[in-house]
Amino acid sequence: MAKGPGRKDQDGTYGTPQKYDPSFKGPIHDRSCTDIVCCILLVIATVGYVVVGIVAWTHGDPRKVIYPTDSRGQFCGQLGTPNENKPFLFYFNILKCASPLVLLEFQCPTKQICVNKCPEQYLTYLNARKETKDFEYYKQFCVPGFDNPQKSLPKVLKDGDCPSMITPSKPLAHRCLPAINTKKGVIMVGNDTTFDDGLGQRRSVTELVEGAKKANMVLEARQLAMKIFEDYTVSWHWIIIGLVIAMVFSFIFVVLLRFLAGIMIWVMIVLVILVLGYGIIHCSLEYVRLKGEAGSDVTLKDLGFQTDLRVYLHLRQTWLAFIIILCIIEVIIILLLIFLRKRILIAIALIKEASRAVGHIMTSLVFPLCTFFLVCLCIAYWASTAVFLSTSNEAVYKVFNETSKCDYAGQTCIPETFNMTNITKQCPEARCLFAFYGGETAYHKYLIIFQIYNAFMFFWLANFVIALGQVTLAGAFASYYWAFKKPDDMPAFPLFSSFGRALRYHTGSLAFGSLILAIVQIIRVLLEYLDHRLKAAENKFAKFLLTCLKCCFWCLEKFIKFLNRNAYIMIAIYGTNFCTSAKNAFFLLMRNIIRVAVLDKVTDFLLFLGKLLIVGSVGILAFFFFSQRIDVVQDSAPTLNYYWVPILTVIVGSYLIAHGFFSVYAMCVDTLFLCFLEDLERNDGSSEKPYFMSSDLKKLLNKTNKGHLDA
Repeated sequence: MAKGPGRKDQDGTYGTPQKYDPSFKGPIHDRSCTDIVCCILLVIATVGYVVVGIVAWTHGDPRKVIYPTDSRGQFCGQLGTPNENKPFLFYFNILKCASPLVLLEFQCPTKQICVNKCPEQYLTYLNARKETKDFEYYKQFCVPGFDNPQKSLPKVLKDGDCPSMITPSKPLAHRCLPAINTKKGVIMVGNDTTFDDGLGQRRSVTELVEGAKKANMVLEARQLAMKIFEDYTVSWHWIIIGLVIAMVFSFIFVVLLRFLAGIMIWVMIVLVILVLGYGIIHCSLEYVRLKGEAGSDVTLKDLGFQTDLRVYLHLRQTWLAFIIILCIIEVIIILLLIFLRKRILIAIALIKEASRAVGHIMTSLVFPLCTFFLVCLCIAYWASTAVFLSTSNEAVYKVFNETSKCDYAGQTCIPETFNMTNITKQCPEARCLFAFYGGETAYHKYLIIFQIYNAFMFFWLANFVIALGQVTLAGAFASYYWAFKKPDDMPAFPLFSSFGRALRYHTGSLAFGSLILAIVQIIRVLLEYLDHRLKAAENKFAKFLLTCLKCCFWCLEKFIKFLNRNAYIMIAIYGTNFCTSAKNAFFLLMRNIIRVAVLDKVTDFLLFLGKLLIVGSVGILAFFFFSQRIDVVQDSAPTLNYYWVPILTVIVGSYLIAHGFFSVYAMCVDTLFLCFLEDLERNDGSSEKPYFMSSDLKKLLNKTNKGHLDA
């Protein structure tokens, strides 16, 4: 191996370079099981995960997420129940609820019943019983079966038959909340600023201000979600067409790489520069066009957050920001191309070799679909288990005493037998009301632990599935590289052979690597949770410490992913355990640190440009179509609330599709790169130790096989 950048270290700091082994012909077939303990741990943990899922499905009830429940824990609006025609939840005294967020969590200390519609007018119980018509309207907001207008107000309130008053309300998430609006800065409910609380007092609507603010925030978010949903319903088939176009583009690009890798890479680089240049020109034209238009000079800071994102496109500052971002990206790409042009040639040679490998193992392009399917199964199991766990709480009833002191207040109770207990004798005004969903059993006390375990197992299994895909591809592509006569010396079914070896011998090693990554990821989740809880805190040191920890664990996760990926390649080739493979891979990379830092990253950069080209092309096409700027198909484009909804969906989907295709290339390049480094260490080009690398790579590195004709 040549001296200079990337030469082997002489002092053995990073291990001993690989030596020539005449028996080595690629991925070793005579191997044994590795990291058996981790394999057993994975099996036990998976069995426990299944048990948690079964327990959650036994106790959980997802209807609690969909339907609100009354004070007796009965669902509102569910088919086949007494409340089938009563989809809305009504609160007797909404002033006792801290905020609408508390209502959404079923924790409001006042009686709740299901009604078929929310109140539309002010009315007190005292006034309602004066007129038969008013009482008929009012009693629909009383407990079912109540029909005694002569009953006194104190007795009605004590028995919890009716609310003292009703206010104009609107349904929000199937719950009746005050219909609050603002006129000239004055907060009102209906058309009044005060209301009679039914107890002889006039109260100000400002008492509902805090709740109103939070309710309006939730309402706006709900309205935004509904509009987005409407856009999806009218544009979903066009979105699918856009994703199919992205898939076709990706497949054509991959096929062309097989035959025209060098030309395609340079064409891709030029096209990316041209696409970015067009973006800069388009944004500049929009920036100039808006000059002098009313309201176009408003700053983004002054405008604030708007649910209608089209508003931002009428601001000059928005287009200026786009211009700056695109110019920075353009300049960075051009500078990288200038200073790394020689490394780009070697990277192109590696990509050419990867194209040949993929061409000989075409099933590798389909294999990521299996990984995607298994990851989707993990996501589905995690999501369903999380929903069932979060809804497996039981209805908890507690003693509420609103007016006088009661020693039993806050204690749990049973509604069916409450009136026969001594509590009603010692606290005549006490009532047994539904408080929240919870539980006193050991299962309910450890629900949070089960949720954390659910998240942890999701990370572990998802990482395991991804690791299985990586080691399978690595084994297949390594068998291609170490075949001296390609493809004659390759096994018949390299992908399936590699998959079988990975499952049979290295399940434990894959479980070990994915376990380490899962631990770091669950710690990051817990740090995000703590950060969310500390947002309202004033302790700046705690926030600073938490930010530092988040940054450190983010870096640690990236490093572990990089190390795992290379360790899996070593596992696929040599069949060693995880720790040995990770150490050997790390030392091999460190002995060639310059090549790793430049060459490997250049290939990643070129593949990223390929993704960028596909996503950019499909994104621009989607933008012109959904914004109705293509005259030929203008009538076919759907009318949307926000045309950015399908555009962003197509862009994100196109990136995922392109990433799926290019991930095969990325894994192939990484595998060939490690094999390339090992080839340089093992062999010297002599007739006894010939190089296995392609002729293009040998020419770029001024290497030859003495006594062999380069193919």
